[in-house]
Amino acid sequence: MSNEPEPVARPEADIAMTLWEHIGELRSRITKAFVALMACTVAAWSFREKALEVLVLPYKRAWVEHKLAGTPELQTLGPSDVFVGYMQLSLVVGIIAASPIIFYQLWAFISPGLYRREKRLVVPFVFCSTTLFMSGVAFAYYVAFPFAISYFLSLLGPIGNSEMVLTQRPTLEFYLDFATRLLLAFGIVFELPLFISFLVIGGVVTPRQLLRFSRWAILLSFVVGAVVTPGPEISSQLAVSLSLIALYFISLGIAFVLQPKRLET
Repeated sequence: MSNEPEPVARPEADIAMTLWEHIGELRSRITKAFVALMACTVAAWSFREKALEVLVLPYKRAWVEHKLAGTPELQTLGPSDVFVGYMQLSLVVGIIAASPIIFYQLWAFISPGLYRREKRLVVPFVFCSTTLFMSGVAFAYYVAFPFAISYFLSLLGPIGNSEMVLTQRPTLEFYLDFATRLLLAFGIVFELPLFISFLVIGGVVTPRQLLRFSRWAILLSFVVGAVVTPGPEISSQLAVSLSLIALYFISLGIAFVLQPKRLET
C-alpha cells in the first residue's frame, strides 16, 4: 500500500500565469466591458429626452398629489448644464443596459481559477446578477424613489401660521444626482444574496456564522446606506439600509438551503 499523498484537485486547465499575464487579462476584460458601456451610452443618448421624461415622472406625480402651486420644473444654472445632465443620464442608462456584458466579463476573469463544475455556473451567474441588479433599479424607481420624493414634497407649504411658504425649484444637476445615485445604489445592494450564496457554496462562511453576524450586519447596513446615498436625504439612506437588512436575512435563508452537506457537521 502506497503512503504517497493523493494528488490535490486543481482547477481545470490549471496553467500558471505571471503577474503581467493576470494584469493583461484584467485589462482585456475591462476594455471589453468599457466598449460595451460606451456603445450603450451612445445608444442611450439618442433617446435622452424620453429617459429624462421617465425619470421625472415620480416627481411630477408627487407634485400633483400634494397639490403644490405652479408647474414642476428643473432649472439649470449654466450654459452647459443641460448637456452635462443628459450625458450623466445617458451614462447611467448605459450602465444598466450593459450590465449583462459587464457581469459576464467579471465572471470570465474569475473563471480560469475555477473547477469545471463551477464554470458551468457562468450562465446562472450572469442571469442572476443581471436580474438582481435590474430588480434593485426597479425597486428604487417604483418604490423607494416615489416614497422619498413624496415625503420631501410633503414638507413644503406654509410655515406654521406665518405668511412664509416653503417652495421648491430643483436644478437638473441636483435632481439627476439624487435619482441616478439612488437607482445605482439599489442595483448594487440587490446583489447581496448572490454574493453571500457564492461565499456559502465556496465554504468561506456557514449559515450559522452568518446568523451570529446578523447584529453586525444590521449596523453595517446603516453605514453602507449612509455611504452609497451621501447627503442630507435621510429617507433614501433608510430605504437603502432597510433593504440591505431585508436582503441579508433573505440571503441567510438561501444560505441554509445552499450549504454544502459537509458543512452540516
